[in-house]
Amino acid sequence: MTENQALNTNQAEFEEAELVITRTFNAPRELVFQVWTQSEHLAQWWGPKGMKLEVKKLDFRPGGTFHYSMSTPDGFEMWGKFIYQEIVKPEKIVFINSFADAEGNTILPQFSSEFPIEVMNIITFTEQDGQTTLTLRGGPHNATAEQHAFYKGMFDSMKQGFGGTFDQLDAYLSKL
Repeated sequence: MTENQALNTNQAEFEEAELVITRTFNAPRELVFQVWTQSEHLAQWWGPKGMKLEVKKLDFRPGGTFHYSMSTPDGFEMWGKFIYQEIVKPEKIVFINSFADAEGNTILPQFSSEFPIEVMNIITFTEQDGQTTLTLRGGPHNATAEQHAFYKGMFDSMKQGFGGTFDQLDAYLSKL
């Protein structure tokens, strides 16, 4: 297999197991982009409903890291991180998302050893008439065929989870 064939195969696998969510917010693009880039904003809305987010580190630049913990009211805690790949202000953020430990090391998620260790996310922001449409495209990165299949099988659950997160973002934006 040539390098070009391998790249095409990887792209085809990504597209097949790609989660796509689009949501429109009643806020200008600059503001919607900004709340993705600053810890004081992310702490107010990122993550599943009912979980408290704490930002351990945010270095918003290509190669930088967003390292955070999420905890439930009963004390269950989990960690995650983004490693930023590309930032085009205010149009696009590309990052690799993974579960992490408190020191920021990438780990398998607690709920499954079949979930991809890394997920590539591409978020784009477009504005029309003062409203911003955010499109999230995410898929396994450096993953096995089994991890691709598991990820694809979780689409409904992930859409529900991101729906709740984006509801929180919508409510937060309405206060700004």
